[in-house]
Amino acid sequence: MAEVSRRNLFGWTALAAAGGAVALTANLTAQAAVRAASAAGTTNVSERARERIQRQHLPNVPLVTHEGQPVKFYDDLVKGKIVTLNFFYTRCDEICPGVTANLAQVQKMLGADVGPKLHMYSISLKPEEDDVAAIRKYREMFHAQEGWTFLTGKPADIEEIRRGIGFKYPEPAIDKDKTQHIGNIRYGNEPLMLWAACPGLANASYLAESIGWMLRPDTNRIQKS
Repeated sequence: MAEVSRRNLFGWTALAAAGGAVALTANLTAQAAVRAASAAGTTNVSERARERIQRQHLPNVPLVTHEGQPVKFYDDLVKGKIVTLNFFYTRCDEICPGVTANLAQVQKMLGADVGPKLHMYSISLKPEEDDVAAIRKYREMFHAQEGWTFLTGKPADIEEIRRGIGFKYPEPAIDKDKTQHIGNIRYGNEPLMLWAACPGLANASYLAESIGWMLRPDTNRIQKS
């Protein structure tokens, strides 16, 4: 029986922001492992791995969208979807504006794929300050289009998401300081259990290309010399 372990399928690794972060490329071997498991009649193995990923990294906590709609993080936003995840807060004057502006460019570059195929989510790190009106106004500042949702909620629930997707520092004092939060973008294809991350301040065309891998995981990425 082919074994598909969580470690093989999912590599949540927090990326250090200091000195620049090194992008994680999608673990395409995971897709091959899932296919091998399915061919061997062990689809239930990959499904159990997917469930473990959800339990340990994608908590099904409640959030509220910029339109005031209550949602569940996993059931409504992530399950069965291709997504991007990042954090911000509206009064952030350091990394947040740059990352959000970059994502606005990414949305333009990916065009019609955003919404029907790709779902972009930006989550407030300071929900006690960022109510629905605040995140809606912030979203409008960056001309976000359909398919890009801004979210707020309860601090404890958002903290659970942040830690679950690996955006934390090993040093507690730094990790607690929201002004030093990690400005990376987590992106993934949840059904295929393909996940990666890259620096939010990277070149927008690089971000769009990297995120696009999740939309077309079978595409050959080897460039001819």
